[in-house]
This record gives sequence, C-alpha cells and structure tokens, in this order.
Amino acid sequence: MQFSTEQLEFAAAVRKYCSRELASVADRDRVTDGGTLSNSPGVLRDLARQGWLGVSLPAEYGGGGAGFVDECVFIEAAARGLAPITGYFTGLTAAQTYLKWGTDSQRRTVVSNLVSGRLEAIALSEPGSGSDLASLRVTARRDGDRYLVDGQKTWISAAHVSEHILVLTREDTTGSKHQGMTLLMVPTDSAGLEIRPIDTMEPHTCNDVFFDEVEVPTSAVVGVAGDAWNQLMRGLAIERMIIAAMSIGAAQRAFDDVVAYCRERKQFGRAIGSFQALRHRMADLATNIDIARVFVYDVASKIDAGLEDDLAKESAMAKMRCTEVAKQTALEAMQMMGGYGYAREGGMESQVRRALAPPIYGGTNEIQREIIARHIGL
Repeated sequence: MQFSTEQLEFAAAVRKYCSRELASVADRDRVTDGGTLSNSPGVLRDLARQGWLGVSLPAEYGGGGAGFVDECVFIEAAARGLAPITGYFTGLTAAQTYLKWGTDSQRRTVVSNLVSGRLEAIALSEPGSGSDLASLRVTARRDGDRYLVDGQKTWISAAHVSEHILVLTREDTTGSKHQGMTLLMVPTDSAGLEIRPIDTMEPHTCNDVFFDEVEVPTSAVVGVAGDAWNQLMRGLAIERMIIAAMSIGAAQRAFDDVVAYCRERKQFGRAIGSFQALRHRMADLATNIDIARVFVYDVASKIDAGLEDDLAKESAMAKMRCTEVAKQTALEAMQMMGGYGYAREGGMESQVRRALAPPIYGGTNEIQREIIARHIGL
C-alpha cells in the first residue's frame, strides 16, 4: 500500500527515538534493569508523552482516533527499534474486547490507561487448556451482586505490570463447552489474586495467575455473561495482526543488524557480505520480509474498511507467516554473524530468543494452519 506522508513521518519519529535511546545493548540494559524486564516504565512514559500510544484507540475515550494501519506503523517501528514495551501490545489485544463489548466506564478506563503507558492484560490459557481454549476450568460463581473467581491461568503476559486482567471464566457448565463462559475485568490488586513469574528464555514476561475466591462486582462483566466465546472470536483478527506487525518489525531489525555486520566484517581480505553464500541468503530474507509487510498492511487496511469479521483466514496467514519470517531471519542472522551473533554484546542472541515465542502464542501456528485449511474448504 501507499503510506501517507504523516505515516512515514510517524514511523521515522519512532525509529529516531529508539535509535537515540535504545540503540545498543547497554542502552537497553539501562532501561530494563540489566535486560531482566520486558517492559520499561520509563520508555512507556516517553512514548505516552509523545502521544504515540493508543494511536488507533477511539478519541472519545482519550485515544488517538487514527486507523489500524497507523497502529501497525507504530507497532512495526517500535518492534524494529527493540522498544521494551511488549505489555502495550498485549494491552491493545485486551482493549479490542473492551471496545467491542465493554461498558462505557470499562472502555474509558482501559483506553486512558494504555495511552498513558499503564498496561492491561488478558488471561485465557490454563494449565489444561491452551489451544483447546474452551476446556477452561477457572470458575466464576455468581453470589448476589458479585462473582467469586477460583482457579489458575498460565502464560499470562504482562499480568505483573498491568492494572487489570481480562479473565475468561466458566460460569455455567450445563451447556456445550463453548457456552457458559464469562469475561470479567479483574483488578490486579484484588484480594486472593496471586501473580507468580514464569522463568523463560526471555526477560520477565509471562506469569501464572492464581484466583482464590477473588471477588469482583457483577459490573465487572465484559459484554454478556455466558457469551464470552462468541465475543472472543470477534477479536482474534486484531490480535493476530498485532503479532504480525510486531514480527515484521523484529524481522526488519534482525535483517538491518546482520546487513550492517556483513558490510563491516572482513575475512579473506574483503567484507563477508560480498560472498555469494551470504548475499543470496540476505536477498531471500529481504524478499520474505517485504512480501510479508505488504500483506500485513493490506489486511490492516481492510480492517480499517470495516471488514474485520471477514478476515479470519487472512489474519491467520499474516500471523503464521510473519512470525516464521521473524524467526527465520533472526536465526539466519545469528549464523551469518558467527560467534558474535551468539554473544550477548552482539545483540542478536536476544533477538533470537524473542523470535522463538511468537509462533506459539496468540494461537500456535499449527492452529493458524488449521484455520486457513478450514477456510479453503479442507
């Protein structure tokens, strides 16, 4: 697609900030407690002051009021700049459900939080229900004008730094497994709620969340009690596209870094980028990234045109392909950078670690292929 002058300037401004503040491993360590945090409060505040957060969220609730293409421009540029704000992307996913189904108060709270750099989380997966989301066991028991929530969620991104968690619960077991689910907006400081970090290859991102008779008012219901499955299905295209845009930015950064390295690194008297074995590999990577980018923005423009509900296949394709392009690019870049690619000071090893999870979360790529196959009649 053809980007507007404003969109190009927006992307350039985000990249300039990241280049100034986050260019080196040392710069990123400075704002992430030595590389242990996936979200930097300082960076979030900086981006909020610039008015860059929530660019696509409704102006009536304090957002930027722009389109989803503009949001993808920001997401790609921030991911390309290695901005430590992964919780913001999670919050955008949660916000889509609030905006479609929440009350005016819920929408206003979530949007005002995100645009100011305060985060929101969403809790779907459980120890026994990942891809088979409808087999969830966390319960919400109605007791007068309140709900009591019990059970465990797992792999919950940004729960430890969020204001609220949008929790998928089982309220009724009398119908099919896709019925009787209710979404609740649960404050993270609620009594009986415990958040424990999950140690992974990445900086602290994911958590187990435990609910022990956590009390929330009936006004915490998001949408219609018992109809959460249908509500969630309406928000999946946006979630997939957020992940796709992130992945394109990550792929571009890995590519930029390996190209810069191959221009400077010399062996046998010349830059290693002049050897055909590497030149052709980088030509393939560049092609994959550019093709994936065009597709991402094509689907994003269709979302802006009001076609979101018709994009299950396309959004699954985008999520699947872009995450795999990012993973391939980072792994190829590490190989081409040799030992320096494996060393922490080179910066590529952290990019590899970050590229391994997106093909799993937001619906595994195996599930995305199943979605695509169904939509082509198989």
